[in-house]
Amino acid sequence: MTHPRAGEFARSEDLIDLAALLRAYYDRRPDPSRPQERVAFGTSGHRGSSLDGTFNEAHILAITEALCRVRREEGVEGPLFLGLDTHALSVPAAATALEVLAAHEVPVFLDAHDGPTPTPVICHAILAYNRGRRSGKADGLAVTPSHNPPSDGGFKYHTTHGGVADDGLTGRIGAEANRLLETNLAGVRRIPHARALASSSVRRYDYLETYVADLGAVVDLDLVRDSGLRLAVDPLGGAGVHYWPRIAERYGLDLGVVNDEVDPTFRFVPLDHDGRIRLDPSSHYVLRRLRECQDRYDLAFACDTDHDRHGIVVPGSGLLVPNRYLTAAADYLLEERAGWSPAAAVGTTVATTRALARVAVHRLRMVYETPVGFKWYAEGLDAGRLAFAGEESAGATFLRRDGTVWTTDKDGIVAALLAAEMTARRGRNPALLYEDLTSVHGSPLGARWEVGLEESDRHRLLALRPEECPLATLGDEPVRRVLTHARGNGAPIGGLKIETASSWILVRPSGTERIVKIYGETERGESALEALRLEAFALLETVRKG
Repeated sequence: MTHPRAGEFARSEDLIDLAALLRAYYDRRPDPSRPQERVAFGTSGHRGSSLDGTFNEAHILAITEALCRVRREEGVEGPLFLGLDTHALSVPAAATALEVLAAHEVPVFLDAHDGPTPTPVICHAILAYNRGRRSGKADGLAVTPSHNPPSDGGFKYHTTHGGVADDGLTGRIGAEANRLLETNLAGVRRIPHARALASSSVRRYDYLETYVADLGAVVDLDLVRDSGLRLAVDPLGGAGVHYWPRIAERYGLDLGVVNDEVDPTFRFVPLDHDGRIRLDPSSHYVLRRLRECQDRYDLAFACDTDHDRHGIVVPGSGLLVPNRYLTAAADYLLEERAGWSPAAAVGTTVATTRALARVAVHRLRMVYETPVGFKWYAEGLDAGRLAFAGEESAGATFLRRDGTVWTTDKDGIVAALLAAEMTARRGRNPALLYEDLTSVHGSPLGARWEVGLEESDRHRLLALRPEECPLATLGDEPVRRVLTHARGNGAPIGGLKIETASSWILVRPSGTERIVKIYGETERGESALEALRLEAFALLETVRKG
């Protein structure tokens, strides 16, 4: 149920107590005997809050020490690019990590301006450094909980291919980190922060200028400039707040920043659907500010706190559903980027709209389906085997205009700028371009729901085999296929996907919260979508009863 104040600006009682949050980061010691207080790498890194003992100094000390050890085992000898977003816990967590990295004499690159750094910029820096190298390759750390509420912190490891580490690597790091927590951090190496900053192993890197200077290689910004499009962006107080003015200046774009405020309480962001502050650019409620001024611009966009997700707002239509933008963007790129290899596939997840796969097939491209999580795309993007990769939660990246890798993690900045290129070249915004596709590929309706899930029920759900699925029909259609593994890479999807001719549901427990996420899509209208929701909830009840 939607909170009655969703879309309203926060009141004082909605804001986090910054002093208490930071105090808990240092003072609270996690109890490793409690599963929820152990290190747990979910879809994209370890996340939690200092207030409930899930993201504290001890966690970061343990994870960073474990990372240094695994890094050494893997033979990674190059520098580590370290960046952070604007969440309150990101500053102390980055400082803690630097103290351990410097103690291990790991070469570290910090931002030359001591500012926040978007996650895709860290990925870009890793790939730029490693280009042409066979040894001494770099990796990175992004200190961010992405779009999570202001009380949260996050810690993501990016490997030498630039993308988030896979389950095998994070499993090793997590296991060693939890062992360190169990032994009261015995053996963790650390030096004082001032000494770490002064260390000869710590260097400076101009993330902003290097990334911005290269943007023309992936998006035709000259075309956007010459079109005279009036553009607006809301950085949502995130890590890209200083990037947008520099992009506008360098490329001569008519691009205005509607709010450049940075405040770790995020008091200027409207409440999300559940009445909490959340920095989600795919939320109709969060983007209230942009929606209210949408008719003053030809196109507007937003990014989340670490700028790896995007939101596209068009006059008259408002916020474009992420799956619809992904579909229109992929179709545009596959037609316009003549320099791309025809063998490069389109990456989708098990939760992404069928329309994206149809566009790929229509453009004579293979479809590479993976579990939820952009980490599954990293190696394919790095090798040029994937031309475009998108996920339903407003994440996408794609190749440079010459067909080589841009980033191996999602990039909200280039996804937003691509919307401007599409509008400039076609004379129609992405919402209209999507409508043009519906006569050929249809227009599925999709939704996502969440419900609480006990740990025992989570294990029952994950243990289900396709032949044990209790549903023979979905709606009034026979079930065609039940999946527990993705078709593209054969990896477990961490749940159950049930498909019919016109609909599907995906029931997937969260890796970091005690909830189950339910995705559904149908081509049979709103009533059919509601029927999918009810059947998915009934399936969960059956699982609960064993």
